[in-house]
Amino acid sequence: MFNKIKVFLEMIKFEHTLFALPFAFMGSILGAITLQGRMPSWTEIGWILVAMVGARSAAMALNRVIDAAYDAKNPRTANRAIPAGLLKFGEVIVFTVVSFGLLIWAALKLQPLSLLLLPIAVFMLVFYSFTKRFTWLCHVILGLTIALAPLGGWVAVTNVVDWTAMVFFLTVALWTAGFDIVYACQDYEFDKKEGLHSIPVRFGIANSLMIARGFHIVTAIGFISLTFMTELSWLYLIGTLIAAGLMIYEHLIVKPNDLTRLNTAFFTMNGVLSVVVFVFSLLDLVVLR
Repeated sequence: MFNKIKVFLEMIKFEHTLFALPFAFMGSILGAITLQGRMPSWTEIGWILVAMVGARSAAMALNRVIDAAYDAKNPRTANRAIPAGLLKFGEVIVFTVVSFGLLIWAALKLQPLSLLLLPIAVFMLVFYSFTKRFTWLCHVILGLTIALAPLGGWVAVTNVVDWTAMVFFLTVALWTAGFDIVYACQDYEFDKKEGLHSIPVRFGIANSLMIARGFHIVTAIGFISLTFMTELSWLYLIGTLIAAGLMIYEHLIVKPNDLTRLNTAFFTMNGVLSVVVFVFSLLDLVVLR
C-alpha cells in the first residue's frame, strides 16, 4: 500500500505543487485585503488547498494517461509509472476521477463564482495535454492553465474577477510558459522525430531560449506592477527583485549548447521563486499593515 502511494505521488510529481500553490495563497490574500480589507479565513485557505491538490493531481494523472504512448518511446520518460508497468490505466483513471471530485467539492465550499468558473478550469486541465499534438503554443496554454491557481485563489475569497486579478493571472501564465519552454528544449529531438509541436521544435533551441527570456522580462514587469495596483509596497518589491534575479540566473545557467543544468533551472529556481514572491507579499501585507 505504501509503495503504491509512493508511486502515485511520484507520478503526479506532488512536490511540484510548490510551483503554483504559493501563488494560489497569494491570490487569496491579495484579493481579500485589496477588495475587502481582511485576511482570508483558515477555512477558505483550507478549501483552496484541497482545490489545488485536486486540480494538480487530476491534471498530472490525466496527462500521464494521455501521453503514455509517447512516454514509453522517450528515453527520458520511459520509466514513468504507466510505461514502466508500475500503475495500470484503470488505477490512474480512478485516481483522476477522485482528484477531480476533490476539486469540485472544494469549489462548492468557496464563493459562487468559483463554481461557475469550474467548467473552464476543468476544460483547461484536460485540454492542455492534447495541445502539443497540434500547436507550438502548448507552453502558453499550460501557462494559462497553471495561472488559474492565483486567479482561483482570488475568486475563492472575493467572488470577483477584476483587472488586478487578470494582471496577476497573466503574469503567472507568462512565468510558467517561459520556464516550460526552457524545459521543453531537452525533448527537442524526440518531439521533432514524433511530429509533436513545441516552441523549440518550431523556432530552434537558441531562439526558444530568447523567447523564454522575453516572457520572463514581462513576468518581472507584471510582478512589479502589482505594487502600484494593490496594497503591496516596498517589502514586496524587494521580493520581486529577488525573483527577477532568480530568473536571470536561470537563463544564465541554460545555454543552447549546454542543457546539463536545465533541471536546476526548472525545478529548483522556479520552486524557490514562487515561495519568495509569496513570502515577501505575505510579510508586506501582514507586517507593514
